[in-house]
Amino acid sequence: MLICVVLVTASACGGGTPKPTATPRHRAHALATPAATPADGNVYGAIGPGKLSAAVQKITPRVYVPNSESNTVDVIDPTTYQVIDHFPVGHLPQHITPSWDMKHLYVDNDLGNTLTELDPATGKKVRTIPVDDPYNLYFTPDGSKAIVVAERMRRIDFYDPNTWQRIGSYTVLHSGPNHLDFTQDGRYLLISCEFSGYIVKVDVQTMQGVAALDIGGKPTDVRISPDGKVFYVANETRDGVSVVDINTMKELKFIPSGAGTHGFVVSRDGKSLYVTNRNAGTVSVLDFATQSITQTWITGGSPDMGGVTADGRELWLSGRYNGVVYVIDTFTGHVKHRIPVGSGPHGVCVFPQPGRFSLGHTGNYR
Repeated sequence: MLICVVLVTASACGGGTPKPTATPRHRAHALATPAATPADGNVYGAIGPGKLSAAVQKITPRVYVPNSESNTVDVIDPTTYQVIDHFPVGHLPQHITPSWDMKHLYVDNDLGNTLTELDPATGKKVRTIPVDDPYNLYFTPDGSKAIVVAERMRRIDFYDPNTWQRIGSYTVLHSGPNHLDFTQDGRYLLISCEFSGYIVKVDVQTMQGVAALDIGGKPTDVRISPDGKVFYVANETRDGVSVVDINTMKELKFIPSGAGTHGFVVSRDGKSLYVTNRNAGTVSVLDFATQSITQTWITGGSPDMGGVTADGRELWLSGRYNGVVYVIDTFTGHVKHRIPVGSGPHGVCVFPQPGRFSLGHTGNYR
């Protein structure tokens, strides 16, 4: 397979920055900004059991399920495994995203061009925020910017997370900008472009692309390694995971995992990556240290996106094409429950989880 690197400028990767819709000025975030990486150098050193932030220690655990095809959200009590609430949101809700400070949850209503803000203390809707094409939502490690991945518009839009005014925009040349993660120092992000086979490196400060790599197939989820040296990229049609050096923009290794490799969730101890194989109906356990698959769990159906419980004992995943949520025992790999929800469940949010801050998506914490 041909893999090529493309060094890009703003014009080469899609043109200059359009005029922002508001004065490009950031207000200081309400919380003191922690270092991008804990003192031990482990990117995931702050997500272990018992490390709940003070902001969420009193929050009752809930699991939030966006049902993309029915334009609704189901709320599940993880102690009884019952749906306890159900309400309408905007058109095509894709993911449910915790804010950087974990005080809010946002339902990403893609075709509705809105975010539905939820209060995690009550689980109820608070307000509707207009933004363009929010397929996915992230926050920079310093909390200064919200990043809306506008997939159908081929854009990455940068917002002030306090005012939700757009402060910058980067147009991506390659189709299907999708999922992303940040370097250890927060300076760059790596985003997958699902429908073109490319991944793109973006400078978070200048809000412009700096390099691109064609890894082929259909790249989807992205996650950094615990030591910050490489990125893992799921590939749905190559049926495995690319290991990428973001500095050289080269694919160092490819790890076969299963048909329809799609989503990532980091284990509670930060040592493993749970890899969902949506077409195979399996979850692969990838060991970060050895860069190898150590276990394969059979779920059946179509495991997609989700998160682990605060104690790390359960992995919750949407069954994208089966109208269910899977609850998997992370000690045995067995499916404990299949909970019926609405049509087209996608980016399930298990909340709260340990961590100092949220980088977005369905809860990528550091």
